[in-house]
Amino acid sequence: MGTEKGFLSIILHAHLPYVRHPEYESFFEEVWLFEAITECYVPLINALDNLSKDNVDYRLTLSLSPTLLMMLGDELLKTRYLTYLNTRIELAEKEIIRTKNQKEYQKLARLYRRFFIHVRQIYQNYNFDILKAFKKHYFSGRLELISTAATHGFLPLLNISEIAVRNQINVGIDTFKSIMGFSPAGFWLPECGYYPGLELLLDDAGINYFFIDTHGVVDASDLPKNGIYAPLDCGNKVMAFARDPESSHQVWSAQEGYPGDINYREYYSDIGFELDLEDVAPYILDGKTRINTGIKYHRVTGKGQEKKIYDPKKAKRKAYKDAKDFIAKREQQIKILSRKMNRPPVIVSPYDAELFGHWWAEGIHWLESVLRLASEPDNQIKLVSCKEYLKQQKNHQVSVPSSSTWGDQGYSSYWINEDNDWIYPFLHEMAEEMEKLAVDFTGVSVLPVQKRALNQAFRTVLLAQASDWPFILKSGTTIDYATKKINDYLARFNYLHECIRNNKINEHYLLALETMDNVFPDIDYRDYKPVI
Repeated sequence: MGTEKGFLSIILHAHLPYVRHPEYESFFEEVWLFEAITECYVPLINALDNLSKDNVDYRLTLSLSPTLLMMLGDELLKTRYLTYLNTRIELAEKEIIRTKNQKEYQKLARLYRRFFIHVRQIYQNYNFDILKAFKKHYFSGRLELISTAATHGFLPLLNISEIAVRNQINVGIDTFKSIMGFSPAGFWLPECGYYPGLELLLDDAGINYFFIDTHGVVDASDLPKNGIYAPLDCGNKVMAFARDPESSHQVWSAQEGYPGDINYREYYSDIGFELDLEDVAPYILDGKTRINTGIKYHRVTGKGQEKKIYDPKKAKRKAYKDAKDFIAKREQQIKILSRKMNRPPVIVSPYDAELFGHWWAEGIHWLESVLRLASEPDNQIKLVSCKEYLKQQKNHQVSVPSSSTWGDQGYSSYWINEDNDWIYPFLHEMAEEMEKLAVDFTGVSVLPVQKRALNQAFRTVLLAQASDWPFILKSGTTIDYATKKINDYLARFNYLHECIRNNKINEHYLLALETMDNVFPDIDYRDYKPVI
């Protein structure tokens, strides 16, 4: 402890659903990953490299979902990503030519070409291995890396089966350990979805702490003496850290949050939608379906006004100003809180990682500025990981949080409603049948092809349980794709189940399923049997 009166813990949660289609030459939804790498993950690595080069003693926590880990390490997707990135460089070069008589636009086109080339250079510098970069910063002691559930399953709605929840947790952690080479101390609950008793499964898996939304702690079994600014011991030494609403509001709020400022880049203004089709046809879907290209020329401007041209320098200055404002407000919070608490307060600020750089173009610069400002030696606030905080602070209040999520209205309504409730009976039935298979084929002689089919059935159950599909069905974005993914997983499981039960496994088709859904290579179907 130095001169600081309190702590700030910033957590970024990086997750994408498992989208990989080797059966097609290219596939639109894989662009979700490519955009995130280009606009968020590589720029984040660049920011961490800058901080490290300047010896800034920052602290940041990054949650990496197992499906994202698998995709980032997949050789097919790496190859396709480089193709995607090279086409963006090519498009930017064409834009430089097209805008030769529009100097302000050409200036931006040149900026995009430099940006895409810089991203490619960083990617090459790490030998096309983003995880290598994150591990480097983890071992520096400044970046904390944690995990989440295997396929980001929404645990409160899978809780009809403890085995289903247990395997989402355990497979997620085992995958993280296998890829990253160490065990995570913390765990990101998908959508911050918590229910009492979940801490027992986390404890069994070796997890020390997790994150929960504000009201999960406010409405805990015993009134929290320190509010949301100190963790709760759930009764088994597993700690629950609550999200701070004030710092969240400053970044997340559509009306009042920083990203909505008129000087920032407008995400929804993209040449993929704005130029003549012939200019962008080679860079959009099938040459006719308009999509984002990543080249955006306008700023947020103001409601009802024609979008004005983007000024990167002005936006960067605004991001630094907003970073100073963020830190000043946290210091004011700490000043007030430290008078009331029996220990130094910790402000926990979790965000989706993809907000930074992707949705909010200046977000990475804002984040780097926040980490720099908060690391200045004379601050009364100090950056900390939750693991570090728990090492410094002992004897936490025992209280069990209440059921909660960080979704709309604070509970489960976004993941179960009239748009997506049809999913859950099928998911529960799959889990039940998988459990029966695990029981029936444990302790008996199993042929290698049977074991492969059983493991593939287990993978299929996990993939079907992803929270992304009901989320998409509710949000109304790529509904057809989400519906198809769920139905494909149901069909694949039913096929495997029937083949296994009848001992008539088509090895060629099994190989095709293993090739398409090649996640979790070390999975063991016997883990789906009940824990005695």
